[in-house]
Amino acid sequence: MLKHLRESGWKSKSVKAELRDNFLAALKRGDELFPGIVGYENTVIPEVTLAILAGHDMLFLGEKGQAKSRLMRSLVRFLDEAVPYLDIPGSPVHEDPFNPITKAGKDLLANTPEDRVPIAWWPREQRYAERLAPGTKFADVIGEIDPAKLAVGTSMSAEDALHFGLIPRMHRAIFAMNEIPELDELIQVGLFNILEERDVQIRGYPIQFDLDVLVLFSANPATYNRSGKVIPQLKDRIGSLIQTHYPLDRDNGIAITEQESDLDLGGEFPVQVPLFMKQLIEQITVSARKSKYVDHASGVSARFSLANYRTMIASARHRGIVHNEKPAVPRISDLGHLPSSSLGKLELDLMGSNQMSEKQVLEAIVADAIHTVFEEYVEEHGLAEIAEVFSKGVKIEVGDLLPSAKYAERLKRAPKAWDKAFEVNVAENDAVRASCVEFVLAGLYATDRISRTAKHGKITYET
Repeated sequence: MLKHLRESGWKSKSVKAELRDNFLAALKRGDELFPGIVGYENTVIPEVTLAILAGHDMLFLGEKGQAKSRLMRSLVRFLDEAVPYLDIPGSPVHEDPFNPITKAGKDLLANTPEDRVPIAWWPREQRYAERLAPGTKFADVIGEIDPAKLAVGTSMSAEDALHFGLIPRMHRAIFAMNEIPELDELIQVGLFNILEERDVQIRGYPIQFDLDVLVLFSANPATYNRSGKVIPQLKDRIGSLIQTHYPLDRDNGIAITEQESDLDLGGEFPVQVPLFMKQLIEQITVSARKSKYVDHASGVSARFSLANYRTMIASARHRGIVHNEKPAVPRISDLGHLPSSSLGKLELDLMGSNQMSEKQVLEAIVADAIHTVFEEYVEEHGLAEIAEVFSKGVKIEVGDLLPSAKYAERLKRAPKAWDKAFEVNVAENDAVRASCVEFVLAGLYATDRISRTAKHGKITYET
């Protein structure tokens, strides 16, 4: 009951003050503030920190796949475990027990003794709501006159006739709007009023609520910065603009992919992934982001790396099951299945692609990635000894379903330089050796040192 709550010493606090206080407590304890967010330690997270401390509404501006939604959702962890609210049957608003904003809440306090005012608790995980802008209507986020209430005689001028949208329902909580430039201008005006005046009008009925809500936004720079997409008044009232970005180095990208893949590489048919194959998967994404054939304004999401990594693992595991190879080791030929996980995730630059198909663009990107990673290994360890074994007219056929023993028949001895070039011992088993062989062959081809022919899903390399 309200009386017991008052006696407990609980104090009302705005959602931004609650967020700030809990954030400061976590900072003082040395907690990990944003678990699962990789590569933003020195860029994005400091800006989010200042925005929280400043009590700002925030806009996360970045291309797709830059963890904008994850960052917004992660702020929930800095809310109290639960907050009390007036338990009013049928009310969609979680009222502050000491400072109600609706007529129903005010009437309850005015006409009911404190020892009979019921209190319930709102858990933190329910105090966050988000909406994707395309297709959003004014009624969805602000509200509308409820025709069912009019039908039973409620006056159109009464607050009781209103159906509240998501933002009033998130009073004392966090509301996030994704892709804000896609919002209708009328809704943008409604958001502007909420941020500035706390004044909402539904069908001409003025509701002057003192809404307590942290509003978050996300947008792509290409559309957000386009003239006329977001009204200036709304831009002006967003407290902090947080610029996100793709991983600044490949190692961070690999860490994100491994974290998000959520794959068990053990089990009955284990998979061992050499470092150079992880580097290749991430370099394919890096090369795509730099490619003149890909629309830079659209970006290449981290989900591109993630989907390709899972496909590569699946192909290796399939081979391991068919040939009973334990562990199965991903190799270059497994990348032949990447179109299934890549096509549709790349948006081509119609000017730069020169009428190339998406599959042709992907093949060019993969070739560039192999060239880049291979040359890093060559520069560090030298090519002579590694290439020597292929310089005597050797012809090697590769394919994702060829047993690893087939490679061993062609290469009886692993060059010593391979042990230096790769973090795995290439002589330890046939599967590891096969992966290294394919990487070297693909690298030699990418650097125009050997030729390649493809037929019926198999590739033959020769000098």
